[in-house]
Amino acid sequence: MPFVLRYHPDVCYIDLPLIDNRMKQRIKKAIEERLCVSPQDYGVPLRKTLKGYWKMRVGDYRIVFRVVENEIRILGIRNRKDVYQKIPDRLL
Repeated sequence: MPFVLRYHPDVCYIDLPLIDNRMKQRIKKAIEERLCVSPQDYGVPLRKTLKGYWKMRVGDYRIVFRVVENEIRILGIRNRKDVYQKIPDRLL
């Protein structure tokens, strides 16, 4: 079942410019080959304030997302050091 990707606007304007090109390619490959194919198999469910969201690890970066029917909503792509402090501000 193919999934449609939807990105939070802050991902494009805030998160991605902070990441170097080599890591961007790794993240893109992980999203296309793993996340779009089977998000529940490669993701880990989050708890507490981010309950209902999932994370996927790519190196030192975390992709925080939510699966809604056939859509994957990516809430953020941040370094593991600050991902959980910055992401709750973006909750929909």
